Amino acid sequence: MNMSRARERLVVIGGDAAGMSAASQARRLKGPDELEIVAFERGHFTSYSACGIPYWVGGDVTDRDELIARTPEEHRARDIDLRLRTEVTELDPDGQRVRARDLESGEESWTSYDKLVIATGARPIRPDMPGADAAGVHGVQTLDDGQALLDTLEGTRGRRAVVVGAGYIGVEMAEALIKRGYEVTVVNRGSEPMSTLDPDMGCLVHDAMEGLGITMVNDAEVTKILTGEDGRVRAVVTQDREFPADVVVLGIGVRPETALAKAAGLPLGPHGGLLTDRSMRVRGHEDIWSGGDCVEVLDLVSGQERHIPLGTHANKHGQVIGTNVGGGYATFPGVVGTAVSKVCDLEIARTGLREKDARRAGLRFEAVTIESTSRAGYYPNASPMTVKMLAELRTGRLLGVQIVGREGAGKRVDIAAVALTAGMTVEQMTALDLGYAPPFSPVWDPVLVAARKAAAKARGSM
Repeated sequence: MNMSRARERLVVIGGDAAGMSAASQARRLKGPDELEIVAFERGHFTSYSACGIPYWVGGDVTDRDELIARTPEEHRARDIDLRLRTEVTELDPDGQRVRARDLESGEESWTSYDKLVIATGARPIRPDMPGADAAGVHGVQTLDDGQALLDTLEGTRGRRAVVVGAGYIGVEMAEALIKRGYEVTVVNRGSEPMSTLDPDMGCLVHDAMEGLGITMVNDAEVTKILTGEDGRVRAVVTQDREFPADVVVLGIGVRPETALAKAAGLPLGPHGGLLTDRSMRVRGHEDIWSGGDCVEVLDLVSGQERHIPLGTHANKHGQVIGTNVGGGYATFPGVVGTAVSKVCDLEIARTGLREKDARRAGLRFEAVTIESTSRAGYYPNASPMTVKMLAELRTGRLLGVQIVGREGAGKRVDIAAVALTAGMTVEQMTALDLGYAPPFSPVWDPVLVAARKAAAKARGSM
């Protein structure tokens, strides 16, 4: 007697990069007769570029839909049961089910699963202070957040904006608001903007921001946000100053969105992100996977777990998860912490460890900084570039690179990212056979100049 095999059900929580990449990859490997896929997304959009939101707000991207890689209709056309405006409110790992609420009707129901993917992302940090939830105060993490901010900008008469925090989002949003014609002040708790860089490199970003007309206020802690009689924001207050504001953007970072996972007893790391194995399976749970901004990943340089919320990682996690759920085998080995950004035409890049990261990991190192140019010095439009490199004492192992410069600077960090992943020493890097022509590089590429200097210093420390 022929007996058809029961169809499995995959439930995905989160409809952006990791979640829908996992669903799409699983669907490529298993058809609807083998695998039912149900995906829950509490927002209005799926598979979009959150990284592009500052450029949409600033007007570089004119249409919101340009940020959407795949629409809900496209997912549904591939037999993925995608349910928008539906929020998962409870996980029951023992019963293999999730409870979800329709945000339009308020109705709740349980959905069982054979396999579960948690891709709940991260949430903007909102400081615990008076006025943090006032009208006109915005976090920027989703397309819904971006639309809410644009609605505020278009409906606000005043032209004063305060950005709280000077990380990637804070810096990019400050530039976007300048382009919108706002008077922008950035209030930053650190000594320099871009805490992902060492302060001596962050000061270069500081200079560029002030060159754009942005007022930088460093070493300042926001204590409260004042509101007017209408309940809207009117000022941001620090320990000793008050900054008038018609709109406030919070750029102080994000935290993993893992409240559901925590309540269900799933394992979390020191930064609050879910812990997975190399296949992106949640540790201790055979039928649950997780990826994207809600997980912690292995730092291949320090050997420690880190929370690094980037779309590049999320898409890779989704591919790995979808392959494993679909019956294949794939792993995600870890990251080296590569990121790139810009302020106007200043490019900012980093990979590996900062000085304080290396110290925290118990590593002894040498740090070198060099000045070079993006092209041969005699070639038109050659622009200055600063490269900082960290190398481990005695071994000469590359530990990290930071680059700040104009056109052609940022993507040079990829050379260092590959070298870090391969575990190369700075001595080995000096022999890399990189492409050269005067329009693209000096004879000695700036990254290799830094490697030569770092190698000499590391040799001298033996």
